[in-house]
Amino acid sequence: MIRINKAWLFTLATMLAAPVAAFGQSELNGPSDEAVITEGLLLAPRAFRLAAKQVRPALVAIESFGGSSTVAGRIGGIRKQGEGNTTGLMISPDGYVITSSFNFIQQPTTITVITSDGKRRIAQLKGRDDTRRICLLKIEGVEEMPVPDFIAAEDVRVGQWAISVGVGYGDENPALSTGIISAKNRMGGRAIQTDANISPANYGGPLLDVAGQVIGICVPMSADSRSLASGVEWYDSGIGFCIPVAGNEPLLEKLKLGEHVQRAFLGVQTRDIKSRDGIRILSVIPQAAAEKAGLKAKDILLRVGDREISNLADLRAELELLYAGDKLEVVIERKGKEQTLEVELGAPVAEDAEDVMSSQPSRRRPRPDR
Repeated sequence: MIRINKAWLFTLATMLAAPVAAFGQSELNGPSDEAVITEGLLLAPRAFRLAAKQVRPALVAIESFGGSSTVAGRIGGIRKQGEGNTTGLMISPDGYVITSSFNFIQQPTTITVITSDGKRRIAQLKGRDDTRRICLLKIEGVEEMPVPDFIAAEDVRVGQWAISVGVGYGDENPALSTGIISAKNRMGGRAIQTDANISPANYGGPLLDVAGQVIGICVPMSADSRSLASGVEWYDSGIGFCIPVAGNEPLLEKLKLGEHVQRAFLGVQTRDIKSRDGIRILSVIPQAAAEKAGLKAKDILLRVGDREISNLADLRAELELLYAGDKLEVVIERKGKEQTLEVELGAPVAEDAEDVMSSQPSRRRPRPDR
């Protein structure tokens, strides 16, 4: 099944017809505008299917069993998670598969992968990156597995065609959805945005260009929530995301070693100061990075790393670019004097924990910042 964004299909047809309209029928002695549009409507689905065909040998279906939803003592043993299969993509001949970590939120005890040759194999979950919502699986004892072609993020253009592919929910044939690349460098510069439909059926599957090259891996993401399950609610909204593979080779090597990449967590509650730059720290979370570095309530945060902090949005934007374990200098003002402290950023205290929370002054006791 191919789901085509109708607005962009009309745009394609219009573009195909444009030369005839610009130069005139008699000058080109070619087909009519209607014929060109009709041919475009017929050829587009064929192009999308051919693109999917290019990547099909490297596409895998992923099954997971057991995990946190299995209830101890209940007759029947381990049971399958969710409503059906999820999607993954082979990225190396020796059996490494990249997919979305959304597929493993419940921490299944057993994972199997069905490759394009129809064989079912056991796979092991290796490393994962919570900031990009991706993870790596490893199929042992295989070699010369098919690998698709990848396109670097810098070669992707806003407005070009995009095709999401997935084999979720047990379908034998991949489901396709088409759209365009609508933006780049989203979600802290980690993601590419598309209006092709991205859903649990193709989380972990590839987003392709019309030549069948892999732009990235489809994942759920949301700027409004830190939860690993966030972004699902945007399905069919025209907002979807993929994570580039080409250019992320150093990250993939870390994941092959089993590393768990987590977002940076400072652990402060703050309030903007209207009368000056900087933000006031109202409290720090016990044992979080801020407290360990010596930040205290009533400090005014002026700079984090190389970024001057004028408001809460500045701080959030800077932390969005960093990871747990990163070290940086912060400049604070305490009792009228500036101090520089070194902070080693930690991991979130909980998966969906909100960092650098904002608090407004109480209406009962208004007090201007001084």
